[in-house]
Amino acid sequence: MSAALESSPAPVTYDTHPDRYAHWKLSFDGPVATLAMDIDEDKGLRPGYKLKLNSYDLGVDIELADALNRIRFEHPEVKCVVITSARERMFCSGANIYMLGSSTHAWKVNFCKFTNETRNGIEDSSRHSGLKFLAACNGMAAGGGYELALACDEILLVDDGNSAVSLPETPLLAVLPGTGGTQRLARLVGKARAIELMATGTTMTFEEAVAIGLVNKIFAAERFMDDVLAYARQFVPPARAAKAVGSIKRAVQTGLEVGFEQGLALERELQQQLFQSDDAREGLAAYNEKRKPAFKGK
Repeated sequence: MSAALESSPAPVTYDTHPDRYAHWKLSFDGPVATLAMDIDEDKGLRPGYKLKLNSYDLGVDIELADALNRIRFEHPEVKCVVITSARERMFCSGANIYMLGSSTHAWKVNFCKFTNETRNGIEDSSRHSGLKFLAACNGMAAGGGYELALACDEILLVDDGNSAVSLPETPLLAVLPGTGGTQRLARLVGKARAIELMATGTTMTFEEAVAIGLVNKIFAAERFMDDVLAYARQFVPPARAAKAVGSIKRAVQTGLEVGFEQGLALERELQQQLFQSDDAREGLAAYNEKRKPAFKGK
């Protein structure tokens, strides 16, 4: 199997389009976009493995990166992106282990870099492009699948009696969660808890995950996607001023990475920009006129 990947591999192409995606379904409903992972297990980028359990390889992430950039550049009306799975009871099991086991060291390293850059692109879009990302985990989220969810602003998990989250890389494979897991989890639940969860690889049920802050909300299985989309619409016009939501994310995320005074300076700068926005003028006018504001994301 190793030789299949190492001997004269075909060149990787990054030219794709939603009409040609093998692993993702991209749809739009006004200001809300939905990216549903639906991995075709027989269409791995290289021969020798099947992409079972909604696991991913480089080809899956090439499509994800393409979709994210199309949302940013071709769909300015979108203010919230829901990343979910089209498979029942399985969000994503992470990177395909058979692919990693049969790849060269250089391929593994660059694969992890590419997936890191894609997840960083999600956070950058949230911080600088005013997009809010919701990970709608309608099943198990393990390893890189949970790391993908961690790159989103909020994680929503289905209450189906089976769903759980875990980062099992260390006890299972003797590696660490290498697509942002060590950094994002520590910022989410604190250093000590993050180290414990990653070192032990403990699988957390949906009740435990909510209790310690690994996920933000749980929704019942019967109406999961309906409730997720209703929740998403709370963050987009006309219900919410999307620029203000994006500014909150930028102020909080950047503020945690710099000194307190620098964070306050950024907060003041963003507030000054928001005061000049159409939505801020609408909000103040609506309050004084005792009516519900109609925001437009401008």
